[in-house]
Amino acid sequence: MIREFFYLQKSDRKVILSLLVVIVSVFTMICLTGGNDTSTTTTQKNSPRSAARKNHYYASSPKKVERFAFDPNTADSTQLLRLGLQPWQVRNIYKYRAAGGIYRQPIDFAKLYGLTVKQYRELEPYIRISSDYLPASTLVKERASYSPKATKDTVVVYQRPTKIKATEHIVLNTADSTALTTIPGIGPYYARRIIQYGNRLGGYVSVEQLDEIDDFPTEAKQYLVINNPAPKKLNINQLSLNELRRHPYINFYMAKAITDYRRLHGTITSLNELRLIKDFTPEVIKRLTPYVAY
Repeated sequence: MIREFFYLQKSDRKVILSLLVVIVSVFTMICLTGGNDTSTTTTQKNSPRSAARKNHYYASSPKKVERFAFDPNTADSTQLLRLGLQPWQVRNIYKYRAAGGIYRQPIDFAKLYGLTVKQYRELEPYIRISSDYLPASTLVKERASYSPKATKDTVVVYQRPTKIKATEHIVLNTADSTALTTIPGIGPYYARRIIQYGNRLGGYVSVEQLDEIDDFPTEAKQYLVINNPAPKKLNINQLSLNELRRHPYINFYMAKAITDYRRLHGTITSLNELRLIKDFTPEVIKRLTPYVAY
């Protein structure tokens, strides 16, 4: 082999020798630095960081839960979080209160989504509902006969408003919230919803319109009547798109169709002119007619 090696060309011999030198050098460096790498690897394995990686999960300090008296109608987010509630539960409480929801008694707080029985039982002794959030109907004074012995220190007895009888009726468009709460099945919540929806409509023309209120108790309609309805009318030839769409019976697409028709064809003299537009079905035109002026 040695003889055959020396029979190679001089350039080939140089290349082979160079490769041998490189291989020997690399092998020598590995031998010299291998010990340090091992020690470094051992040190890294024994480090706290490596131990944390080995465990995959690390233990975090648990959130401290506090217990103190609170009113769910007025407590802010900091207080609710200190009680151990989750951030998304606090957001739900804020949304409920913003929508007009009221916690009238401690058990109402149990309806909070995600609240367990154990959590509620722990929080219940600390729930304090202010009397400001009780129904205003509790302030109705009971009629008492005159007594000469009555003084300013006489205890005043309060009672809920008396409900009307089946033969009695209330005029829907003129009734206030106090009168509406005397109807069986109607409390302060639905009384407020009836008045609000009537204002949006511009006045009721039929008792059946109450079915358009979500979850309205249908049995309460028998106690209501309409006398000489005079709804507020919309002049569809003058109102803008945004003004038209404020009415519960006119959505964005209907308002846009009205304004486009006015621009292309001029003054509207009857809703029947819009009957070829898909949004203006015969039912929609009939429902909208009492509220439209030209």
